[in-house]
Amino acid sequence: MRTETRVTPFWRAVVIGLTVLGVLLAMNQVFFWNAGGLSLLTNSYLYLILGCFLPVVFAVNPVRKRSLAVQAGGDGDDGAAERPVAWYDVALMLLAAAVCGYFAVNGTRIKEYGWEFMAPTTATVAAFVLWAVVLEGLRRTGGTVVAVIALLFSLYPLVAEDLPVGILQGITYDLPTLAQVHAMGAEGVLGLPIQTAATILIGFLLFGVALQHTGGADFFHSLSMSVFGRYRGGAAKVSVASSAAMGMMSGSAVSNVLTTGPMTIPAMKKSGFSSTYAGGVEATAASGGSITPPIMGTAAFLMVSFVGVPYTEILVAATIPAVLYFLGIYLQVDGYAARKGLRGVPAHRLPRTLATLVQGWPYVLALALLTGLLFLAGSEAQVPYWVVAVLLAIAVLRPGRQFGLRQFTDFLVDAGRTLSSIIGIIAGVGLILGGLTATGVSLSLARELVSAVGDNVVLILIAGAVTCFILGTGMTISAAYVFLAIVMVPAVVELGVNPIAAHLFVIYWASVSYITPPVGLASFAAAGLAKAPAMATSVAAMKLGAVKYVVPFGFALNPALVAQDSPGRIALAFALSLVAVYALASAIEGWTVGFDRRMPVPARLAAGAGGVLLFLPTPLTAVSGLALVAGSVLLTFLTVRAGAGAEPGTRPGPAPEDDDAPAPTPAAAPAAL
Repeated sequence: MRTETRVTPFWRAVVIGLTVLGVLLAMNQVFFWNAGGLSLLTNSYLYLILGCFLPVVFAVNPVRKRSLAVQAGGDGDDGAAERPVAWYDVALMLLAAAVCGYFAVNGTRIKEYGWEFMAPTTATVAAFVLWAVVLEGLRRTGGTVVAVIALLFSLYPLVAEDLPVGILQGITYDLPTLAQVHAMGAEGVLGLPIQTAATILIGFLLFGVALQHTGGADFFHSLSMSVFGRYRGGAAKVSVASSAAMGMMSGSAVSNVLTTGPMTIPAMKKSGFSSTYAGGVEATAASGGSITPPIMGTAAFLMVSFVGVPYTEILVAATIPAVLYFLGIYLQVDGYAARKGLRGVPAHRLPRTLATLVQGWPYVLALALLTGLLFLAGSEAQVPYWVVAVLLAIAVLRPGRQFGLRQFTDFLVDAGRTLSSIIGIIAGVGLILGGLTATGVSLSLARELVSAVGDNVVLILIAGAVTCFILGTGMTISAAYVFLAIVMVPAVVELGVNPIAAHLFVIYWASVSYITPPVGLASFAAAGLAKAPAMATSVAAMKLGAVKYVVPFGFALNPALVAQDSPGRIALAFALSLVAVYALASAIEGWTVGFDRRMPVPARLAAGAGGVLLFLPTPLTAVSGLALVAGSVLLTFLTVRAGAGAEPGTRPGPAPEDDDAPAPTPAAAPAAL
């Protein structure tokens, strides 16, 4: 196990101090304490938040990041990660703190005297410094590709007027004014992304870290084992369930893989799954974290500002799609296990469900409190802090569980890492927002998109999906979402798509890059843990996550799937979508889940077509879809004998590396879902 030498005791103390200060500032703003008479303007508050967390970025992230394979425990040179904090890291920390402090002190002057366009020399120099520091922070947290993209977009206003393409022409700025706009304007570094992160996101991220450090990850894994472990393919079903639960806490696909993967991937391999398939299951399930309520990914919180609705409304809207996503993975895993005759874990080796729930009552209470208070409390931004306080108090006072000073400081250091990483990315994303908004091009792009496709909603959704995926391969979900929320979503909304559905569409399609070749960061991380080929793991994950490619089109065209309709229509759409997911999962896996029969090719085609039609909102498509699904099942029964090719059951021993290798004769085991 690698020993962390970068964050030494001294730097741990620095990270803890800055993290505590940043969280207290956020709480002062959220709870309206005005401690010590400190009443901050919004811009001053945002600068102080940056001043607390940008230095942490340079303290915990080296100049050169280690690879995902190394993070996952694979082979590689992790010298960069071991390198101690260097003089240039310290210089960047001091620069970040100093420049943010300067702007915070001058927050009133920036507003009253219009420094955004006419600033004194000192402020202009400070603006250039902040610009550079934010870009380097983005490079260290989000990667070189996204930093280069942000740099190009931030420089774009310098040449916007001279570009030969009319759609890209806009207002041009000179370099000093552009620096001022980025650093002191309301649409640059201090734009909607950082405003949302500083007011809402900090508390929810803190809750996720607290839940993990007080034992939440172990509890959700044990609970998943107790419920799903005994059934065929139980180890993979445990991965799906535990990753879904962890996704509610972290919202990050890669961190989800690295948290649950070391437990689930070896268990899947031991129970008979190939290394490639085990990595694919974990990557696909983990990538659902960014779309799983109640704590979704960063982009979901950014929706609060872009759509202008409470987070609880987004939480409700995202529930049905998240259920469909994980149900699709679960059904495919069950079909695969049935085809291969893979067994579950013997019951005597599994924890008892009731005992697990009793033992883990603090985590159930925490999630119940969080969800309930979000709907009942007057301020959703205050809710996670109350729940964190409850969790930490239980951890300290609970008999038999050690949560002392060491565990508390570890929690604070991890909170600092998590919060600084998100703040570093969000601040950099603001430069993309600033470049597009300052030139006025964002509005013209939306108009041109509508003009190009006419009133063809499907065409613009397809174009948007491709764009989301391409951007997602080189940018974080947050960066891709912000870009498309400005450029594409207004055009989609203008064509009649529900605003919440349009924004969720972007988030879903931006997140598929986590599992789709050639990048597939979550797949690569899972492949490192599984010791499997990265590209093959990505292909397996893409197949398992096929529902994620279809569902966004369904709710974009049928807003009832995101709870934007009457209760009756929502219930009907949900029921039909359950059948649709069942049909798609059966068609992809080639197995009629529940009936345990191998599907012939014509039946698979009919089931797939019927599944797609059932997502559409018209009576004709619903009836046609149901007829096709029923016909596919009937055709399977007429042409294939029961259990042909395999029977539900168990298979001992190691997994074959060839997913298409025939399974040995299985023994009996629970076959139910």
